[in-house]
Amino acid sequence: MLTSLEKILFALAVAASLFYTWQGVKRILANIGSGKGQPDWKLVARKASGAIYKFLTFQPVFRFRLIPSVLHGFIGWGFLAFLLINLADLIYAYTGWRLLDQTGIFGDLYRLLADVANVLILVGIVAMAVRRFLLKPATLSTRQATLLDPQARAGITRDSAIVAGFIFLHNSARLLGESFNIALSGKIDSWQPFISTVSKLWVGVDPALLTAGEHLAFWLSIGAVVAFLPYFPYSKHLHLFFAPINFALKPERRSMGELGYINLDDETVEQFGAAKISDLGYEQILDSYACIMCFRCQEVCPAYNTGKRLSPAALEINKRYNFNHGGGTEKALLELIPEEAVWACTSCGACVDICPVGNEPMRDILEIRRNLAMMESAFPKQLETAFRGMERNMNPWNVPQADRMKWAAGLNVPTIEQNPEPEILWWVGCAAATDARAQKTAQAFAKILNAAGVNYAVLGKNESCSGDSARRAGREDIFFGLAMGNVELLNEIQPKRIVTACPHCLHTLKNEYPAFGGHYEVIHHTQLINELVGAGKIKLEVTSEELKVTFHDPCYLGRHNGIVEAPRAALHSAGLLTVEMPRHSAQSFCCGAGGAQMWKEEEAGQAKVNNVRFDEARATGAATVAVGCPFCLTMLTDASKAAGDSLQVKDVAEIVAERLH
Repeated sequence: MLTSLEKILFALAVAASLFYTWQGVKRILANIGSGKGQPDWKLVARKASGAIYKFLTFQPVFRFRLIPSVLHGFIGWGFLAFLLINLADLIYAYTGWRLLDQTGIFGDLYRLLADVANVLILVGIVAMAVRRFLLKPATLSTRQATLLDPQARAGITRDSAIVAGFIFLHNSARLLGESFNIALSGKIDSWQPFISTVSKLWVGVDPALLTAGEHLAFWLSIGAVVAFLPYFPYSKHLHLFFAPINFALKPERRSMGELGYINLDDETVEQFGAAKISDLGYEQILDSYACIMCFRCQEVCPAYNTGKRLSPAALEINKRYNFNHGGGTEKALLELIPEEAVWACTSCGACVDICPVGNEPMRDILEIRRNLAMMESAFPKQLETAFRGMERNMNPWNVPQADRMKWAAGLNVPTIEQNPEPEILWWVGCAAATDARAQKTAQAFAKILNAAGVNYAVLGKNESCSGDSARRAGREDIFFGLAMGNVELLNEIQPKRIVTACPHCLHTLKNEYPAFGGHYEVIHHTQLINELVGAGKIKLEVTSEELKVTFHDPCYLGRHNGIVEAPRAALHSAGLLTVEMPRHSAQSFCCGAGGAQMWKEEEAGQAKVNNVRFDEARATGAATVAVGCPFCLTMLTDASKAAGDSLQVKDVAEIVAERLH
């Protein structure tokens, strides 16, 4: 219990601490409030349970780096327990009433919790400090070639040292203080095993010294909290509060890749995309405060993994350090991320998927692209051909609409004019209609549909590009025109279900056309194949020979839309044994074509994304790489040719069609 003078001094210290802490909090709130849009507070009630679950379990952290995640859990769970423990210690210091002294099972369990939590925090923080300052894994930093604020490079290390020092001082001082108290009582407490063990060191020590030590330990332990609070708004420790807020206030989306609607018919709209921080949404500014600076997003980024200048982590950290060093929200985003890095993003969504606090750096990048393409006409020149094709001939290959059905010659593929009320509307997609290699997928799928007697139709010459590549490249004007035309046509037809072999078309029709008034049930062709097999409508020849195939999950199928089982089930039904690459399903590695990369040269780096992915496939020992996307088909076929390898690359539909009975 504190003396009267100590109580006064401590109260003054708390008042000063809270005053300076509030100054930092006000700055944070002002920065977040300067962003576009307003939080939908109705979301909080719907998302609260999920946010609380993630906060209490740290479940998103455990998806990656198991040992550091466990250590992080020791610290995090211990921190949650210490919210109560520190409050109880403060009450004791001012009133003399000790929660620790309560009898019965509650008091016993509380003392055990306080003891164990204290030790777990100390173990966790010491181990994490050893990892960061002695082992220094490359995954906790970024290459010099990436644009990371020089103040951040030094600041992250300094911040980690301050946080680690604060936690170690706080918890070790509390452990010592409680051990002094037990030594004064002369009784060993079996419910505080660690503290009791330490208390044995003080047997025979003058009680006056133990009492003084207990007071000193309080000032070092709780005093460390008071001293740390004003620094808290500037530290990465801030994620403890902003992570659950991020989860609760993040706008609801149909998928992580769904972009915000811009009404280009509204003449009052003058700003497209983001040129400066304040052009971002409030939730994108909040991301920088939630960032844990763990570099997990960077570790899974295909661009960074292949030596390019893009680091999604560096972008979030640069936003944060800009704020910490007095920069406001008028800071140009291209001062925080190089233009070269902006165009290296494949929009694969890996950074969004892996982030343990719900950040979305990919969205910042796509908003910057919108600004560059729409406001500055600044984009890689190789994209001009694709843009021109989508504007003039409704497809990035620039093939005339009159040629869109040539792939179906001799296959008896009905158009919507011939079959105006189909059960299934097949959205063929530009690739399958115009690209020679992808046409084989369409031809194979047509054989499957015809063999199963499916009542289907295609749009034929009326089908236009979905606009995915235009939107990911920032050309919202091209996307807007294509989307409006397609939605008008589809709403007139009113399809019961739409099937497509292109995950990019699937994502756009399913997740982005609703903003334009188009609400459709859209499935992937592998899902329909499974339905047909399950219904007994197609019979497949299954040989006794064990044929290995590895399935490459397209980013826009597995990660963006959660479809991972259907392609594998289709392969299994054809009698194939699937072997997995190290990175698969929702954690698949990109082929390198997404985000409009299909239409431009890859940014300079140490390797090509498709070659890295092909090497992973080859290492499985499979005879065939199965894909479920025309872009992936092209990229991995090119990689196979470049490697001079015999490993075949085929769409799932081709493999199934080969085994039709």
